[in-house]
Amino acid sequence: MSVCLPMGAGMAHGQSSASAAPVPPNVVLIVSDDHHWGDYGFMGHQVIQTPHLDQLAAESRVFTRGYVPSSLCCPSLATIISGQYPHQNFITSNDPPLVDGKKRAGIKDPAFVAGRERFNQHMDQLATLPRLLQQKGYVSFQTGKWWQGSFARGGFTHGMTRGDRHGDDGLKIGREGLQPIYDFVNQAVADKKPFLAWYAPLLPHDPHTPPDRLLAKYKDKTPSIHVARYWAMVEWFDETCGELMGFLKDKGLAENTIVIYVADNGWIQNPDAPKYAPRSKQSQYDGGLRTPIMVRWPRKVQPGKETALASSVDIAPTVLKAVGMTPPAEMSGLNLLDHDALAARKSITGEIFTHNSANLEKPSASLRWRWIIDGGYKLIMPDSRNEPTEKPELYLIEADPGEQNNLASAKAAVVEALSKKLDAWWDPSKP
Repeated sequence: MSVCLPMGAGMAHGQSSASAAPVPPNVVLIVSDDHHWGDYGFMGHQVIQTPHLDQLAAESRVFTRGYVPSSLCCPSLATIISGQYPHQNFITSNDPPLVDGKKRAGIKDPAFVAGRERFNQHMDQLATLPRLLQQKGYVSFQTGKWWQGSFARGGFTHGMTRGDRHGDDGLKIGREGLQPIYDFVNQAVADKKPFLAWYAPLLPHDPHTPPDRLLAKYKDKTPSIHVARYWAMVEWFDETCGELMGFLKDKGLAENTIVIYVADNGWIQNPDAPKYAPRSKQSQYDGGLRTPIMVRWPRKVQPGKETALASSVDIAPTVLKAVGMTPPAEMSGLNLLDHDALAARKSITGEIFTHNSANLEKPSASLRWRWIIDGGYKLIMPDSRNEPTEKPELYLIEADPGEQNNLASAKAAVVEALSKKLDAWWDPSKP
């Protein structure tokens, strides 16, 4: 596995004498990839075994009603790292616009390359979490999924991804072990620098190629080999999380490290084919948007399950507050460790865009849906440009988590009120 380690860069640890200033906490962000919100033991799945994530949950503040604003990996990851919504950071889609009526562009197509570079330039302009933490002496390490060019484009001081669309060398992490993270952390400890580690492996993301020993556990528990492979991939991801947490403990770092977990977007396995089912990835439904969010910080965060709404836009400001920094104004998320702020939150919002951007400089051109959860309701509003035949959808989301009973016609006043709240958050008709 290749790891890019710039010469002369410093690194982290958390030991100090009693007279020294408090040592800043290290930060580890764990981001699973294409993972349904219910597919964990601690979230109630009856078959999939996730003992290591269950243990992490037992030691964490767990937001069981967490969400990502967008159910597509590139914009979702950009949201996590920037603390901004896609319409703010301009990274709305996986890929740039298609050219000349093509249904798909090769990744070496000049127009495609230029479009991806423009996405990368948007990332260059953002006050990302690693870029901000560097101001406080942190070093940071990118592994796994990363769409915005080299790891350095996101402000990471170290990393694995060189610049390809999906993550190139970074995608080896987890599937081929965790040694690059171990090497980075060991150097951080030696150099006595606080660190941020971004662990976003291509797990349980396809290709669903779990170890045979794991697939054997699930093959007789479902008639679908495709479901069995996905379930085994979830457990494989869980094993890697156990390895990472065990390493932190063995190094004496677990106590002074904030560990945050989130999935980039959901996944419902199609039982008849090696692909996702509708109403999951890329969709406006909870099957694509909902995720547990966990925060573990021993002696600082009281473990327990929270019913408060949480969003991945909360992660960056939470970390910044925890290390004593003030989040920039463009980060509108809340501090997940601030009970009063969470109790006062009335709603969370999000937006779904086209897979290929329609206009790299105008987020509204690619908009498909906006959504809001407020007062027990979830409203989904289609955008007429990209979803001209769709109608508003309204669900009592806690009682109807599968979003089967559309109440929009019967609750017109609720639709109107929540539509106004959506427009107050972001009105795509205005510049």
